[in-house]
Amino acid sequence: MLDQIHWLAAVTVVGVLEQAYFFLQVIYARRLFGISPPKISGPPEFERIFRAQVNSSEYFPIFLALLWQAGLFFHQGLAAALGLLYLCARYCYFKGYKASSSERLAPIYFSAGVLWILIAVSALGILHFFLSHYVGLNVLQPLTA
Repeated sequence: MLDQIHWLAAVTVVGVLEQAYFFLQVIYARRLFGISPPKISGPPEFERIFRAQVNSSEYFPIFLALLWQAGLFFHQGLAAALGLLYLCARYCYFKGYKASSSERLAPIYFSAGVLWILIAVSALGILHFFLSHYVGLNVLQPLTA
């Protein structure tokens, strides 16, 4: 079974490390700008870093659920590749937002597009499972032929 999920697990670990990096960036920014918790406001430079981290954290559970569903029900390799693409886009989003609020837009749109692809792949995989398991219909046969 592990050979069917090892890429998903690796991408999950990379994602967790990325989240940790974002958390550390907020800690460094707090020290740099003298913003003690629980305060979340300060100079625009701090607020952009803080918002980038919070926004990334808010989407992380959605990403993980879709990554694993797509990998388990459709194809592990495709899901892992899309997962890495998403994580790269999120990193670019964080770096862009840190520099300027307008520089976050292209990466956030790109990462949202990757999430939509993961949704589609997950839904197709789950639909295939239900139809093949309960009805005997293989909807993915045209893709494998």
